[in-house]
Amino acid sequence: MKQVGVQGANRKKTRYSSYRGEITPAVPNLLKRDFHVNRPNEKWLTDITEFAIPADKVYLSPIIDCLNGMSVCWRIGTSPSAELTNGMLDKAIYLLKVGEHPIVHTDRGCHYR
Repeated sequence: MKQVGVQGANRKKTRYSSYRGEITPAVPNLLKRDFHVNRPNEKWLTDITEFAIPADKVYLSPIIDCLNGMSVCWRIGTSPSAELTNGMLDKAIYLLKVGEHPIVHTDRGCHYR
């Protein structure tokens, strides 16, 4: 190949990414990175965390209160599904007192739509 001046084609290596862009419009950012509160149940944070255990994977879906960083409620499941997050949100809403309407902040994962 070198003698006749032929070269092999170099393929550009790319990393795999399943991201295909936004599939829903962005909601207004009400917190604007201001997580300070003066009373409980003003602002809540939530996300799903994956834990690998010897038997399989489990997923934790908590709600954290910005007042003290404590968990308001949580739910564990075997898949990161809307059922997991909706069950956790139902439990959290049940614990609210009359007149409490917290802002729930998340990373806009598909489980919260």
